[in-house]
Amino acid sequence: MRLDDEIVEALRLAPGLKVDLAKLGAAALPRGTSRAGKDLLAALRSAGADDQLHAFTAELESAQELLYASSSHAVLVVLQGMDASGKDGTIKHVMSGVNPQGCDVTSFKTPSSEELSHDFLWRAVKALPGRGKIGIFNRSYYEDVLVVRVHRELAEEQRRLGGYDSYEPMWRERFEAINAFERHLVRSGTQVVKIFLNVSEAEQKRRLLKRLDDTRKYWKFSMADIEERALWGDYQVAYQEALSATSTQWAPWYVIPADHKHLMRTLTAGVIVSAVDALQLAPPAVSEAKLAEIAQAKALLAPT
Repeated sequence: MRLDDEIVEALRLAPGLKVDLAKLGAAALPRGTSRAGKDLLAALRSAGADDQLHAFTAELESAQELLYASSSHAVLVVLQGMDASGKDGTIKHVMSGVNPQGCDVTSFKTPSSEELSHDFLWRAVKALPGRGKIGIFNRSYYEDVLVVRVHRELAEEQRRLGGYDSYEPMWRERFEAINAFERHLVRSGTQVVKIFLNVSEAEQKRRLLKRLDDTRKYWKFSMADIEERALWGDYQVAYQEALSATSTQWAPWYVIPADHKHLMRTLTAGVIVSAVDALQLAPPAVSEAKLAEIAQAKALLAPT
């Protein structure tokens, strides 16, 4: 099962588009979505939602197997979103059927002293997937134009060392650096798939409260989540400007409505499958010598 091209296009941000996350919608597909898209949304809210998700993850499993077999390209999935937007759950459910040998997940936490002693892209470069693999960045180098933009004290030393009189030139240059970095990756055979999980402020509150009511999820709670929530407006501005500045022809952003978990996970799987399909991969060619070995093996294993 694959996403209709029209749905994928509706989720993709056009380069240079001025982004308003509130208007893009956190609970449904973007406005103007066709009847097929609306039918998909209805199906995902029905009793068969799990079957729908399974169909998409099965396609992703096949796509990843072909990627691994061809070993000619890599796929980097950049997953961003506000706290409680569903990043961890999306990775768990969407990648459930993928061979672990062909998939790496990297979660970017507060940078270490070693990481801070390098440029902001350095730690991401170290974690890039090799050919034949899918790499997932749970948060990413985009944190350096998001978190450090909202908390400017984290970037003060970098601003000073860079010789910037103000912060705005530093953000612009970082956007340029990110675009150049991603273009280099694409030219080098790594497909970059950037997904923003667009959760609403009301749904984030509901999910945070649910964590506080479930003792099994206490480990996920941090008071920092509540403190960051108070900065919702600042983060929305930072995300909107980052998405607008870095959604490019070679590495566009896909804004996934995240208030409905089944819809979010299915659309994420569908977008990744679409990206692998765009590589037009083919299984590796089998030589005559290999075919002869296969025939010999069959004869040796055949029942007597």
